[in-house]
Amino acid sequence: MIKDILQQFNITAKHSGVSTGAHWLSGTGSVLSSVSPVDGQHIADVQSPGRDEFDAVVAAAGQAFHEWRQWPAPKRGEVVRQIGEALRTHKTALGKLVSYEMGKSLQEGYGEVQEMIDICDFAVGLSRQLYGLSMHSERPGHRMYEQWHPLGITGIISAFNFPVAVWSWNSMLAWVCGNVCIWKPSEKTPVTALVCQHIVQSVFAANQVPEGVCCLVAGGREVGEWLANDTRIPLISATGSTRMGKAVSSAVGARLGRALLELGGNNAIIISESADLDMALIGCVFGAVGTAGQRCTSTRRLIIHESVYDAFTQKLVNAYKQLRIGNPLDENNHVGPLIDKDAVSLYQASLQQVTAQGGHFLVEGGVLDGAGFESGCYVKPAIAAVQNHYNIVQHETFAPLLYVMKYKNLQEAIDMQNGVPQGLSSAIMTLNLREAEHFLSAAGSDCGIANVNIGTSGAEIGGAFGGEKETGGGRESGSDAWKNYMRRQTNTINYSNRLPLAQGISFDL
Repeated sequence: MIKDILQQFNITAKHSGVSTGAHWLSGTGSVLSSVSPVDGQHIADVQSPGRDEFDAVVAAAGQAFHEWRQWPAPKRGEVVRQIGEALRTHKTALGKLVSYEMGKSLQEGYGEVQEMIDICDFAVGLSRQLYGLSMHSERPGHRMYEQWHPLGITGIISAFNFPVAVWSWNSMLAWVCGNVCIWKPSEKTPVTALVCQHIVQSVFAANQVPEGVCCLVAGGREVGEWLANDTRIPLISATGSTRMGKAVSSAVGARLGRALLELGGNNAIIISESADLDMALIGCVFGAVGTAGQRCTSTRRLIIHESVYDAFTQKLVNAYKQLRIGNPLDENNHVGPLIDKDAVSLYQASLQQVTAQGGHFLVEGGVLDGAGFESGCYVKPAIAAVQNHYNIVQHETFAPLLYVMKYKNLQEAIDMQNGVPQGLSSAIMTLNLREAEHFLSAAGSDCGIANVNIGTSGAEIGGAFGGEKETGGGRESGSDAWKNYMRRQTNTINYSNRLPLAQGISFDL
């Protein structure tokens, strides 16, 4: 099945990972070997760029920007609309490949491609709504307004857990804004990026889009460092760990560039004594085990009112007993594998730290082996009773490890929710209006996303996505996130026959 998909997009066993949008270049860098965590089978080798190929891609992108920025925004939007149509055509094939290369469930693979389609639709509408404000001048016979212009090259560094969707959040908006893009996908999921590149290149070719608008540089850390340090690239949008984000921010900041960062999360759900516990259970379980706990919005902590703690944790334990772990392309399974054996090792180390720091398990974890688990990447979702201040709880574990803890009153729960370095997603389960409104107030959650009666995991593309503190402060996707990809210009026009100065200053000659 996967071989048929690769053949459909002309992906060979060893394929270049370097493209200027119209031509594939022969890279001279290292080779990325894509191996599926589903069954441990080799998918393809992807050739990374050397420094010369990287510079050629950046030069092509820079040249293309001069032409692309002059295309009317609605015309750019029409090209993005056609990308959305192409993704609809290839949704099944690309969704299966996402599931197989990354390890998420098939439904989540399809859902990720649907996110790409949705952001295309959003960007098409946005192409006619790149509004600026008009202001009244204090000087007679003057008009003031602001407008937004494209920045230039947008460098996109994406993570393995959403190998295609987050790239599309950035690229579709950047393109309708008049920017060109250079994408460095995760070195763990390069093949899905190749397919996306082939799809977009065919659409661009049909519309005579200049070469260099959509570029690909599949490579490892070195390629990311080249992007971050390159003064020709005014904006770097990076998704990944907090450690990686700090390195990117430091490099981009040193050259006074812009960094849009979407980093780690340590997301909590508060379970109020006024919660609908059955409804809360659904959000908590999916948030904790969906994508095998490898979402930045995955639910890591449950802060449960002491009066319902025993009842709710028993519901959790019973629900975990029903989870089916196995091949994610089998839609009967709930939980697939972790991305690779390094992730498994980190998971095992976290389990050990829970016990060492004083926690105990309500549901034991462990690595699965035997038939169907030959890749060595399948683990058991675990639940641990802990205290919020434990060192292991303060860090993000990218695996299905859920922490539970008690609280006495709402302010204590909010303080616990906020009492971690990360600030991405948060939620409260309550039928009490006062609790809900307090949670959403300035004195409530300090996260970029705060939900009531839904979980922490997942987001609609219409809202701006991102978080605070060590999550990086970036915003992508909906609302006015498009402004990240543009520069603001304030314009003043004097249509009078005099030249009065601002603030009433007189300068007579």
